[in-house]
Amino acid sequence: MRRVLVAGNWKMHKTPSEARVWFAELKRLLPPLDSEAVVLPAYPMLPAAKEVLSGTEVAYGAQDVSPHREGAYTGEVSARMLSDLGCRYAIVGHSERRRYHGETDALVAEKAKRLLEEGIVPILCVGEPLEVREKGEAEAYTLRQLLGSLDGVEPSAPERLVIAYEPVWAIGTGKNATPEDAEAMHRAIRKALSERYGEAFAQRVRILYGGSVNPKNFAHLLSMPNVDGGLVGGASLELESFLALLRIAG
Repeated sequence: MRRVLVAGNWKMHKTPSEARVWFAELKRLLPPLDSEAVVLPAYPMLPAAKEVLSGTEVAYGAQDVSPHREGAYTGEVSARMLSDLGCRYAIVGHSERRRYHGETDALVAEKAKRLLEEGIVPILCVGEPLEVREKGEAEAYTLRQLLGSLDGVEPSAPERLVIAYEPVWAIGTGKNATPEDAEAMHRAIRKALSERYGEAFAQRVRILYGGSVNPKNFAHLLSMPNVDGGLVGGASLELESFLALLRIAG
């Protein structure tokens, strides 16, 4: 049985002071969880996450990582630094990184490898833009992106890898794929993982849906057999909304 994962990607929102208050309130109001909760704030908030959330049921992590282990790379943050801060997860390959920073599948794979070396679970994002879906090429595009981003990536166990399917046209737009659309892509992703890593491995990897996830659509998404949680953007910024998602996840 795959444990539902609710991961909040804060993107470039909140200050460290605001985050500290948010973390404290989450800790105070957190319901008993069967699912797993993860908060992914910007780098400056991670020390506060460590201070406030350590010892709770809420994991925390980063939104990106350098492909380099260390060195003269001004502005970069290494997996070793994230590990020292207690990060359990980090996002790689988010569509915004691919689009605005020109990140390739090969670069995403290198980032995932660095995370695995430090015991951090990569949340590896894939998904198609609108023009690709309209051409009927969404599945081929997404699976090609998936396999390219997993080139040379060898997790020691299925729990050491999370895939997030985020159709680019649904991120922050208020639009989202129907649960049936999401399920079809998740099923195709799991089949590709099976061919890459073996059936037993693929059946235990969690595949999240991302793209305008909110408390109104989350239960229907989770009812799909291959949807194992959500990578949540805007709905993770408000505490009550995030708590609502956790209650839905159980």
